[in-house]
Amino acid sequence: MSRVPTPANSMSAEDWSGAMGERWLANLARFEGMIAPIGEALMAHAAFAKGERVIDVGCGGGGTSIEIARRVRPTGAVLGLDISQVLVDAAIRRAREANVPNVRFHCADAATFRLDEPPYDRLFSRFGLMFFPHPVDAFTNLHRLLRRGARTDFSVWAPAPENAWVAMIMGIVGRHVELPEPVPHAPGPFAFDDPAYLCGVLQQAGFEAVQIDAWHGEQLIGGAGASPEQAADFALQVMHFGELLDAANPAARDTVRAQLCELFAQHRTSSGIAMRAKAFLVRSRST
Repeated sequence: MSRVPTPANSMSAEDWSGAMGERWLANLARFEGMIAPIGEALMAHAAFAKGERVIDVGCGGGGTSIEIARRVRPTGAVLGLDISQVLVDAAIRRAREANVPNVRFHCADAATFRLDEPPYDRLFSRFGLMFFPHPVDAFTNLHRLLRRGARTDFSVWAPAPENAWVAMIMGIVGRHVELPEPVPHAPGPFAFDDPAYLCGVLQQAGFEAVQIDAWHGEQLIGGAGASPEQAADFALQVMHFGELLDAANPAARDTVRAQLCELFAQHRTSSGIAMRAKAFLVRSRST
């Protein structure tokens, strides 16, 4: 049986503070629409209560931070952290426009960020914790930001071969360019695709009562309502594996786009391009 091609885990915090953050902002609605089902499941999983103080790590454009702030008000508060200044600026604008005053944002690397205020009650992250080069050190620092007994809720991707949308797209890309071998546990989208490894990292960093639940469902590639062509352009222009084709000749890129359009047409629904996905919803408590 041949190996299912998967993307290499090679993304870093610097990627997000630079070009990746710019691409995410330029396609914010599509990105957020694509991962919305997982974000909604994670939000329900977290079950925030009024009055809680929450840190949202890797908050991106601030959508989750604003929603959490609505759930914990009037006496609760949210601090959104992201390493991309352009995304933090966008989050500040969105919170102002939404008239949600109990959320604030700070551009910082969560792996080294220090608080000058009392520790927080909760930590939340929707796919924002997989890019630390030294995860135990990073989670140890996050532990310092939380009070004893504080709860964490975050999502990470399950293995790429178990995400049909990744495996199928990379299968097409891999016909035309050589795919780098994935490096287990390296910073990137699939850094925590091994629950045993993730549990070990959390325990070493001072977290206990780790619970990892699998989420299975469909997500809309390129966001709600995207056509096969729009989804293909989204995948090639703004998703990380599109960079693998940057050095390819234009004919190869055109061929990949055409084949992606064919793939996405097979998964077109009234809502958009719906493909199977799997993520882990992770819960723990600080000691």
